[in-house]
Amino acid sequence: MTALSASRVRRSAQRTRLSPLLRLLILTQLAFNIGFYAVLPFLSEHLGQAIGMAGWLVGFVLGLRTFSQQGLFVVGGALADRYGIRPVVLAGCALRIAGFAWLGHAEQTWSVIGAVLLIGFAAALFSPAVESEVARQAVLWEEESGGSRTRVLALFTVAGQAGAFVGPLLGALLLAVDFRTACLAGAGVFVLVLAGHAWLLPQRIPGRERVRAKGGLRALLRNRRFLALCCAYGAYLLAYNQLYLALPDEVARATGSQAPLAWLFALSSLLVVTAQLPVTRWVGDRLALRRSMAAGLLLIAAGFAVVAVARPAGWSGTAGLVPAAGFVVLLTVGQMLVAPAARAWVPDLAEDGRLGLYTGALSSVSGLIVLIGSAATGSLLEAGLPSAVPWLALAAVPAAAVWLLPRRAT
Repeated sequence: MTALSASRVRRSAQRTRLSPLLRLLILTQLAFNIGFYAVLPFLSEHLGQAIGMAGWLVGFVLGLRTFSQQGLFVVGGALADRYGIRPVVLAGCALRIAGFAWLGHAEQTWSVIGAVLLIGFAAALFSPAVESEVARQAVLWEEESGGSRTRVLALFTVAGQAGAFVGPLLGALLLAVDFRTACLAGAGVFVLVLAGHAWLLPQRIPGRERVRAKGGLRALLRNRRFLALCCAYGAYLLAYNQLYLALPDEVARATGSQAPLAWLFALSSLLVVTAQLPVTRWVGDRLALRRSMAAGLLLIAAGFAVVAVARPAGWSGTAGLVPAAGFVVLLTVGQMLVAPAARAWVPDLAEDGRLGLYTGALSSVSGLIVLIGSAATGSLLEAGLPSAVPWLALAAVPAAAVWLLPRRAT
């Protein structure tokens, strides 16, 4: 290699290296999920056994947490646009610390509800702030390096999935002591995140201008292309949510137990952690954002179709898990295509200076779709229809969402 070519390689590496801010935000996602998943997967059992809540009340409390988080993402995003991401992220971390500490000591229903609402609202503050800035920085990285912004967003996804994998393992170890210890450990993770961001997160990020609060929501509701993306993304999330609704039903039918679910969930996490970046790199060089999302949605539809085709055969035991495993693999690969592409698309559709609002709205609108669609899915699974029909109906959801995608990528 000549000195000139070596110099070009070094300059290229410098151009493609992630900025310190991007590295901080990606590590933030890893830490967020470690702290969150060290506690929340064990919450329902704690509420039912230690607190003694009825099953319907446990479901209600968990639903409140989801609503206070996903439903209010649009609020957190708007605040990030108005005041910048630093105060919003720091406030969210402080509230999450207080929420976990409160939850660890809560022993009455009203106290538990207050704690989980605080935990959810904390995420509604910091998550859209971080996600919108990652998306904005990914666009800048794309312009400077010539690479695809989806690669940065895929790395963000991998970091989150790695945290979701490590968090429950940490929580399971801490539960050997008690639930309060797990909560305090989760709070401790956010203490470290808060301290790190107070030290490292810039007071002002170049290129990010604060905007007035009024007027943004009205323009968003008139943005038909963005709302179409929200609906398509909501259809994807509704399909992904079947990991927790339809899949357990199928596993229990095939094996008489839901124990194999842990292995199927581990398979999904392992696929994302190991394959997300290579898949995104390969797709980014070949497919535009719309085609990437369309391909992912069709793969997800194929996953449901695999189970639908196999259901009439009535396979059971180990053989009965093969269609479920196929569903998990196709759903996860589809997720690898859809999720980074959707986040990468938002900056192209958002109004100038309103990226936080639009990032939050993507989660809030799609979360509302999941809330409504999950109730319909539950009724469908319990309707006593021929065994293949519910899975075929579920396959139609992501397949139909392809037609909702905006026709132009930018």
